[in-house]
Amino acid sequence: MTTQTNYQAMLSKVPAVTLGFWIIKILATTLGETGGDTVTMTWLGETTAEANPNGYLIGTAIFFSILAMLVAIQIAAKRFHPLLYWATIVASTTAGTTLADFCTRSLGIGYIGGSTILLALVLLSLAAWYMSERSIDVATVNTPKVEAFYWTTITFSQTLGTALGDWMAASSSDPAATTGSLGLGYLGGALVFSTALAVVAALYFWTSVSRTGLFWVAFILTRPLGATVGDFLDKPLSHGGLSLSRPVASAVLAIVILLLILVIPQRPGRHPGTPMEGRAAQLR
Repeated sequence: MTTQTNYQAMLSKVPAVTLGFWIIKILATTLGETGGDTVTMTWLGETTAEANPNGYLIGTAIFFSILAMLVAIQIAAKRFHPLLYWATIVASTTAGTTLADFCTRSLGIGYIGGSTILLALVLLSLAAWYMSERSIDVATVNTPKVEAFYWTTITFSQTLGTALGDWMAASSSDPAATTGSLGLGYLGGALVFSTALAVVAALYFWTSVSRTGLFWVAFILTRPLGATVGDFLDKPLSHGGLSLSRPVASAVLAIVILLLILVIPQRPGRHPGTPMEGRAAQLR
């Protein structure tokens, strides 16, 4: 029993970073976009003639309340729970969607201003994490303190990704756009971020660039990819989208994610410095 307990203590409370992890992560960020827009734009009518002037703020309060509850449960958990982890990821990405929209639209900061501020927050969070723990490797996420840094950084990165995706795809008619917006459209933006992720993958396989650094770059880039794909699914045809029902698209994405979590093996990441083979041999 003692050996089993020691072994569990050396395991991270987040999943191992595999291809399956990235597939589910991208789908979760897409769900975050359609789910966040369902609440603020469809149900609260933020972008309709009957708009609630505080729709983005109300949506942000709703999703951050859910996120705070799930993070607390996640930190209190003694081991890695796949459904709990991915539910928390989805909550962070929906909260990031509504918070980014509130900052860039309701507060009038714009996409460039919002992206700049959020990038600074991500870097500050990572810097504080490193100064405290001397590492920002996700394989070390197995204590409450490190988990707090992890989820703070993730939430900032999800919010940053939303602003980046909107900035990349925004047209000049978008009230939050500025002269610096690229206006590539949803598919154009998705192509740019997909290409950037392919470059990160190439660096991972064929260079010795820091794996931890590449992880965080890829983690951030999956969010705007999901945001542009989500917008493509639910935005009006006149804006370059498919005009699909946001609630229906969100429900379908949630079902697909759940099925993948059940089908793709979910295992916790290994804490660095612990030979997995040796530990496994001891447990047999």
